[in-house]
Amino acid sequence: MKILIIGGYGVFGGRLAELLSDIPEIDLLICGRDLSRAEAFCARHKGQARVHPLAFDRADIVAVLHSQQPALVVDASGPFQDYGADCYRVISACIDAGINYLDFADAADFVFGVPQFNAKAKAAGVFVLSGVSSFPVLTAAVLREMAKTMTITSVEGGIAPSPYAGIGLNVMRAVVGYAGAPVKLQRHGQESQGLGLAESMRYTIAVPGHLPLRNTHFSLVDVPDLRVIPPEHPAMTDIWMGAGPVPEILHRALNLLAKARARLGLPSLEPFSRLFYAVLNRMRFGEHRGGMFVRARGSAGGSAIERSWHLIAEGDDGPYIPSMAIEAVIRKLLAGEFPPAGARSGVRALELADYDALFQGRKIFTGFRDDEANAPLYRRILGSAFGALPTRLQELHGSRTARHWSGFAEVRRGRGPVAALVSALVGFPKTASGVPIAVTFSPEEGAERWTRSFGGKSFSSVQSSGAGRDEHLLVERFGIASFALALVVEGDSSSLVPRRWSILGCPMPRFLLPSGRSLETEKDGQFCFEVEIKMPVIGLIVAYEGRLNSSDPT
Repeated sequence: MKILIIGGYGVFGGRLAELLSDIPEIDLLICGRDLSRAEAFCARHKGQARVHPLAFDRADIVAVLHSQQPALVVDASGPFQDYGADCYRVISACIDAGINYLDFADAADFVFGVPQFNAKAKAAGVFVLSGVSSFPVLTAAVLREMAKTMTITSVEGGIAPSPYAGIGLNVMRAVVGYAGAPVKLQRHGQESQGLGLAESMRYTIAVPGHLPLRNTHFSLVDVPDLRVIPPEHPAMTDIWMGAGPVPEILHRALNLLAKARARLGLPSLEPFSRLFYAVLNRMRFGEHRGGMFVRARGSAGGSAIERSWHLIAEGDDGPYIPSMAIEAVIRKLLAGEFPPAGARSGVRALELADYDALFQGRKIFTGFRDDEANAPLYRRILGSAFGALPTRLQELHGSRTARHWSGFAEVRRGRGPVAALVSALVGFPKTASGVPIAVTFSPEEGAERWTRSFGGKSFSSVQSSGAGRDEHLLVERFGIASFALALVVEGDSSSLVPRRWSILGCPMPRFLLPSGRSLETEKDGQFCFEVEIKMPVIGLIVAYEGRLNSSDPT
């Protein structure tokens, strides 16, 4: 199979070529206006697929198709918002030549207009699928899965790329171009408009049982989902899709420019796209992790329901996700599975199971969350991951009633006056071996008080489910200090990972955040724990470990 990739040495086209590099049955024509860049890309290529550089100008598409005769054209260039009056030149030429077509289009109007070629494509016996990327293919697949158990009325979603993912200049041109411009979407059951990058929300992407992303600032983007997904769900009245690039300071600067453009009637910000492109691709710091979420509200069995889907990608795996949809379609083609002829959006190109297969073997994790406001605290935070905990952990955390557990522990206190002062203020126990321990769990207005007694000396904390920037985190309060902790499930144990902290409600610097190991597991049918609390510069404050069994009569 010969595949012509327009923009083949760019961000998305290049990653697609890498994903296909293990297939010996294909020839990839790496096309673009800069032949030297195409040649350099092909020189770096490794794999069984054959690659060939090719100079390409969109205006000469008819001649190129006639001379090369590919089986498939993939448009990975863009920005699709700026293709001008003859924006469907490539699609029309492919249909005339009897060649199948896929693209990465991220422009809502472009994708929404593709069905005008449906009859012509069917007559030619070819398929034309537009917008074959995370937005809208993955979003649509998630919503179809949700729709099996609920009627969807409103949807919010967003992508939070890793700061190390890199972004192409054409993508930046598209985004900056519609900043502050009207974006067509559906609100309250009516066709409406939002303002690109001028409307924002915060959300925490948290796959059950995995370390969540930090709470992210998302802004409205003009993506195909806004136009092509509502017709898939007749009861849908509202849809909003955003992007959450970091660093947030640059993101917020773009928000301000978008609002200024809308309020003052300024021209497009597209001339500044190269500046934003240069700055964004140099300001790379923080966690090398990215994610995506889709949150749906609706009804099931006559009751209101909210359900969300989360994705977290670690390291270098995340940036490949937008290219995986076209990878999957091409692999299906090689297996003899062809989409029906016709021209349409790629909204039904794949199912969620197809993505699950693509994610296998990569550091990409996904999961659903249901609104469980009345569930026990840890079940509410862990969601579906709660069922993966060992029996004793589920027993201890799986109740909303008062309960009492007891056992024995080893305690080790930090040395130095500051560690002693902190321990005294909180009430941490002194160094001891084989000390009896009793823990009482008492419900308190949506929270749970943990009272720990080591050899008769007690201290307590209050645990609750986080909200706002602490969403999907466990918040533990010791007096005036509160700590937002991520509940992470790994194998047969769970751990608490500190993420944020505050004193009297005032956020404290992250570099001063206490750290240390906090682990729960099951051994020999007993609940086992290891807790270590350290502070920067000061070092160890206290560490204790031991075993517990239920002391309740039942």
